[in-house]
Amino acid sequence: MSTGPFTDPLVEKIAAFLRGIGLPVQHGTLDGTAFLPGLTLDAGRIIIDETKLLYPGDVLHEAGHLAVTPAAERATCGGKLTGGGGEEMGAIAWSYAAALHIGIDPAIVFHEHGYRSGSDSLLENFREGRFLAVPLLQWMGLTCEEKNAAARGCAPYPHILRWLRE
Repeated sequence: MSTGPFTDPLVEKIAAFLRGIGLPVQHGTLDGTAFLPGLTLDAGRIIIDETKLLYPGDVLHEAGHLAVTPAAERATCGGKLTGGGGEEMGAIAWSYAAALHIGIDPAIVFHEHGYRSGSDSLLENFREGRFLAVPLLQWMGLTCEEKNAAARGCAPYPHILRWLRE
């Protein structure tokens, strides 16, 4: 497996951001058993097969799962993460903030082929400022809810204070 640049500029932009915050991203050759086309998680690493990757935004969402996983458990994550304990909602909110942070359209993450046909609803909620799971991300120490931001001396979500859960 290689950690060099990806040929697709969008995939490379996402990978560079993820590597910059401490999430390992590598090239790999994946067979048809990956739960998402061209993408899997293995021992806390994001493995991308560019020849099979259909939706680059999926990379950011799966990174969100790793980001909201406690640091002590992150290296054990692999395959399809179940998102128990609110982690799925946290990964959704994290990936929306990450998309804004790196300057990509959140619709790339929340594409029509994901989120059980609920991507439009998610995008509408985020665009209207109805941010789901932000209390969870605040509890994890990653962001501040708008109502608490001034008292805590930080910018509110979608600003992220720390990209990875400790």
